[in-house]
Amino acid sequence: MRANGRPLTTTASPTAVRNLGILAHVDAGKTTITERVLFATGAIHKRGEVHDGTTVTDFDAQERDRGITIFAAAVSCTWGGHRVNLIDTPGHVDFSDEVERSLRVLDGAVAVFDAVAGVEPQSETVWRQADRHGVPRIAFVNKLDRAGADLDTAVASLRERLGAVPLVVQLPIGAQDSFRGVVDLLRMRSLHWHAGADTYEEGPVPEPLLQEARQRRRLLEETVAGLHPEALEEFCATAELSERTLVRALRELTLRGEGLVVLCGSAYRNRGIEPLLDAVLAYLPSPADMPPVRGTADGVDQERSPDPAEPFAALAFKVTATATGRLTYLRVYAGTLRKGATVLDAATGRTERVGRILRVQADRHEEREAAVAGDIVAVVGLKAARAGTTLCAPGAPLVLEPPSVADPVVSVAVEARRSTDTGRLSAALARLAEEDPSLVVRSDAETGQTVLSGLGELHLEVAVEKLRSGHGVEVAVGRPQVSYRETVVRGVSGLVHRHVKQDGGAGQFAHVVLDVEPLAEATFEFRSTVVGGRVPQEYARAVEAGCRDALAEGPIGGFPVTGLRVTLTDGATHSKDSSEMAFRAAGRFGLREALRRSAMELLEPLVEVTVTVPQDGVGGVLGDLAARRGRVQGSTAEAGTAVITATVPLAELFGYASRLRGRTQGRGTFTTRPAGLAPVPASVAGALPLR
Repeated sequence: MRANGRPLTTTASPTAVRNLGILAHVDAGKTTITERVLFATGAIHKRGEVHDGTTVTDFDAQERDRGITIFAAAVSCTWGGHRVNLIDTPGHVDFSDEVERSLRVLDGAVAVFDAVAGVEPQSETVWRQADRHGVPRIAFVNKLDRAGADLDTAVASLRERLGAVPLVVQLPIGAQDSFRGVVDLLRMRSLHWHAGADTYEEGPVPEPLLQEARQRRRLLEETVAGLHPEALEEFCATAELSERTLVRALRELTLRGEGLVVLCGSAYRNRGIEPLLDAVLAYLPSPADMPPVRGTADGVDQERSPDPAEPFAALAFKVTATATGRLTYLRVYAGTLRKGATVLDAATGRTERVGRILRVQADRHEEREAAVAGDIVAVVGLKAARAGTTLCAPGAPLVLEPPSVADPVVSVAVEARRSTDTGRLSAALARLAEEDPSLVVRSDAETGQTVLSGLGELHLEVAVEKLRSGHGVEVAVGRPQVSYRETVVRGVSGLVHRHVKQDGGAGQFAHVVLDVEPLAEATFEFRSTVVGGRVPQEYARAVEAGCRDALAEGPIGGFPVTGLRVTLTDGATHSKDSSEMAFRAAGRFGLREALRRSAMELLEPLVEVTVTVPQDGVGGVLGDLAARRGRVQGSTAEAGTAVITATVPLAELFGYASRLRGRTQGRGTFTTRPAGLAPVPASVAGALPLR
């Protein structure tokens, strides 16, 4: 039975729209499910496969080479007279910001779980993200055809690790290789897919499963009655729940987040997709079910209903550059957007014209005349809009809350291999950061390096490859340099320096006597104690300027010098040859000589690291921090997780993101903030590549 995928010839009303995402751990089957949904609805006529690189949503060359979803891809199809806008999100932790931006504009989600592994680390991450956004979900336990697949075990992991209340509405028919269909516990019927067929057959519940199906239906009724007051009334009156009551109660529990409808199947074998689509329509909300969107205008809170007649308001959540131009993806929350309309960027006050409106099908597009409240579309013609920009009617400004952006945790230094490509590299990096707000590009003023920061090493690998393949810029990638410092441990007193230069004509003469002493703070102080006018005030200021020049490079490794006080105690001038230039040179060369005679020490930057890990990963994390010369400051435990605070040298944190994820199966996260400077141990300093 594959008859529900009828095309909609007109713009669907908000009640006939479903905006949903597919969420899961990497390799749980999200992209395969999306592909089968498109096939079942008639949006495509040939099924693609992830391992062949032929799926609709994994259209980027890197996605096909790596066999994983990297970029959130939007597709659209119809089922049962409804428009289904679907976003296939990445499952790898390095691309969680793509998930975050998608969840900001979605009304519901299908959470996919592997029937063998159950809840996996990234499953937890995306689940918590959906919790933060209040996105209603249903669950699909996939890969029931695999060896070791067990629906009950997977459902138990939903309860134990996610704190969900599973409401299982299907019973598998067959197991592992013999899995061939499901029992629908609401209608008490069987759905049977034949090998190699694209349709299923309905029938009675198989006799061997009838008793178990009745028991599971009874358990479902009891669980729903315990959660839903109206269902409880009917259950107490009749000792059972009708199909109609069950469906209504399941929908209301889903919308409130109090229950999780669980379905099952095997997307790879095309089994279970049609009932999943029916469940999407039955249980997940339409834009009309959502509360009015809230925003601000001139500092005053306002609301706008998901009504095509309301003033237009939309949120840009993704920007991509394509061969046909710059695409800005929008979620329309209120009003109607027509081709050629002028819209207002509420944050900047700029107006822009919408050239074209496109219904997105991954990398293919269908032109539309208009988009209404509830639609997810891409538009062409906007030049300044970024992810998080609110677009609205010029006469009715409104600023919506933008998606949050994760702080980067790992960095690399990038430079063009050819000096002629330096300008192109800067433009390409700016384009990358525009398309992916979780990528941060900065120029280190001290090292002169261009530093690219992101959410993980794979995230940066993908970005660098995009520079090469997408922008044609060959880049060299290396570790960012650490900004070490040098400081004075024991200074010198009475250092005399005479700067004399005679090249014909007016010469240069300056005589200075300097004291150098350490300071506890990482600062520089200069003072003059000269009396009797032996060094005029303007020359003393020139000596200070020369000393500051000398601080740029220390005697140990050429690193900047800090943590010292310089005192000008005496000096002499020449009536004709003394000048500010001469005294500045005397200050510079005199302090350099004084630093060479002083006892110096190398300092390294420290960061305070806050690590959040499951309790069972604490031991490994503490050992790894100790190996990185970290000092643990404290640890707290709450709800099965531990929060560890430690001070770690910045140089030891390169590669830490990947190591932490490896030790905690992807469940560990960390944040950092600067924590000052500390002496570098002699054993470490000897191995540094000094300048």
